[in-house]
Amino acid sequence: MVEEMTAEEVVATMHIGELADRSQMSLRTIRHYDEVGLLKPSGRTEGGFRLYTERDFARLLVIRRMKPLGFTLEAMAELLRVVDALEATEPGQDDTAIRSELVNFIEEAQRRRAKLEEQLAMADEFLSLLRAQ
Repeated sequence: MVEEMTAEEVVATMHIGELADRSQMSLRTIRHYDEVGLLKPSGRTEGGFRLYTERDFARLLVIRRMKPLGFTLEAMAELLRVVDALEATEPGQDDTAIRSELVNFIEEAQRRRAKLEEQLAMADEFLSLLRAQ
């Protein structure tokens, strides 16, 4: 359910087209992320158009950065849940379990990045071989 937005929040929002331009993602992809629950708009206009905030934009960038690492939509949703839980944690509240989940994501992202680095090195080697011909 979308919460009511204040007038100031509405002024600070962007429509899906601006979000797509800023994120360098397609409208179709953003709509898909809405459909699967990854990125819900913070509000809607009276005409029903999606309204996104800077926080929504930041969330979309997290999703965009996970994509080249091969994370599934489910893993993306889980990481966003972890981030939301950490943001909702009160000072002094025990957040050990949720921080442990974040550490697991960090370690998995590091493994995936290392694999991409290996693939890039192989691509560079391949290009060198081709150029030597």
